[in-house]
Amino acid sequence: MTITPVAAGGFAAAHLAAVLDQVCRATGLRPEGAVLLRGHTNAVYHLPGEHVVVKIARRGTPAESVRRTVALATWLGAQGFPTVGLHPVRQPVEADGHLATIWTHLPQPGHPVAAEQLAGPLKALHRLTDPPVPLPPVDTVAAVRRSLAAAATLTTQELDYLHRHLQQLEADLARTTYLLRPAVTQGDPQHRNALHTGDGRAVLCDWDTAGFGQPEWDLTTVEIHCRRFGYGRAHYEAFAEQYGMDITTWDGYPVLTALRELRMITTNAKRAALGSATLHEVRRRINQLTDGDSEQRWNIL
Repeated sequence: MTITPVAAGGFAAAHLAAVLDQVCRATGLRPEGAVLLRGHTNAVYHLPGEHVVVKIARRGTPAESVRRTVALATWLGAQGFPTVGLHPVRQPVEADGHLATIWTHLPQPGHPVAAEQLAGPLKALHRLTDPPVPLPPVDTVAAVRRSLAAAATLTTQELDYLHRHLQQLEADLARTTYLLRPAVTQGDPQHRNALHTGDGRAVLCDWDTAGFGQPEWDLTTVEIHCRRFGYGRAHYEAFAEQYGMDITTWDGYPVLTALRELRMITTNAKRAALGSATLHEVRRRINQLTDGDSEQRWNIL
C-alpha cells in the first residue's frame, strides 16, 4: 500500500497508514494507491480502485461527533437533499480506537464549486427547522474560547489581544437581532466543502461542523471565503442573488463576520506548531485584525 508519507489529521504517518489499512480490511476495501486529499483537519483519502473517499476523524475527535455526522448525512440523503452519499457499509468504522467514515467518490474538474452553486443547497438546508438528529447549537463565541485555551504556540500578548477582541464582540453579539428562523446550518459552507456532480449541479459535503442555529452564520461564511480567498465580490454577489439575501446589507453583518473570521484564525491557531507555515499564516491574520484590514487576502490552510 502506498501512503503519502506525511502526518495528517493529527496522526504520525505510520500510525495513519495502519489506521487506514484497518478501516479497509474491516470493510472489504482495497487500500492500494490511496491518495491523501486533505490532512489539515481530518485525514481524507481517495481509494481510486474502490471509487470511495475514506475520512479518518482527526485524532481526539469525540466518537459522538462522528456518529452524529453519519446520522445527519443518512437523514439528509433519505430526504433527497443534495449531499454526497455515504458508502453502503455500516458506519462509522472503528480502527485502533479511531473512527472513520466512507463516502462515494465524485470525480472533480480542476476548478472548485462556484459560490453561486452553493446557494440552492444552502437555502434548502436552511428550510430544515426540525431535524430528527440532535445537533449542537451554533455557538461561535464558545468555539473561539475553546480554541484560544488550546492555542499553545501564541504569545501572551497575542492571546490577550484576541481575548479582548472576543469579549467586545460577544457584547456586540448580545445586541444583535437576526432576520431568519433558526435552522440546520452547515457550519462551514465554502467552495471546498461542496462537490460538482458532473451535471452542472453541486452537493454539499463535510458535515462535521453542522449545527442548529442562525442561518446568517452560514451566509457570512460564504461571503468571507469569497472576499478573503481571492474569489472576489462578483462571485459573492452571484451567490447572494441566487440565495435571495445579501448578508452584507444587514446591520448584524459586521459582528458576525468579525466573530467568524476570529474563529477561522483561532481554529488554526490551536493546531499550529512552532515554526510551521500554519502559525505564520495565523500571525499574519492577527496582524491584519490589529490593522483593521478586512480586504487582505488570506492563504488557505
